[in-house]
Amino acid sequence: EPRSTCSCWAWTLLIATMNLLVFFINLLLMLVIFTIVLLPTIVVVYFGFQCHSRVLHSTARYCRTILDDNSSSALIILGFVIMSPLIVVAMATYCSLARRLRLLMCFQPCSRALYKGVKWRWYEEGGLCGCARGCNPHVKAWV
Repeated sequence: EPRSTCSCWAWTLLIATMNLLVFFINLLLMLVIFTIVLLPTIVVVYFGFQCHSRVLHSTARYCRTILDDNSSSALIILGFVIMSPLIVVAMATYCSLARRLRLLMCFQPCSRALYKGVKWRWYEEGGLCGCARGCNPHVKAWV
């Protein structure tokens, strides 16, 4: 049966809040994974820009003894070259982890707020922790 107007708005707000929480969890997980995987690129490009004479030209000891302009340019180029494969690795890692944790199954449509007695989608498919109720392990979050 349909919910009252006030109840419908309350449930819509609850579902929207839950979806925002799931979104921010996904965003935080993606940020952590990308930061860890892209750390070599970040370090190499940082040192390349720090020691180049036309950019920052640091007076640090390693910039004066080890890195000149040519090696700084090489570090900058190397950093941007290795960035592309590392972005692919980071995205594959995030997708694999999100699928294993079933994070994308936690998003609920706002149409669930219209009628009483409608179960949550992830509950019908075995819960958040996988196949607790004998669900199909090959269910995908994206269709």
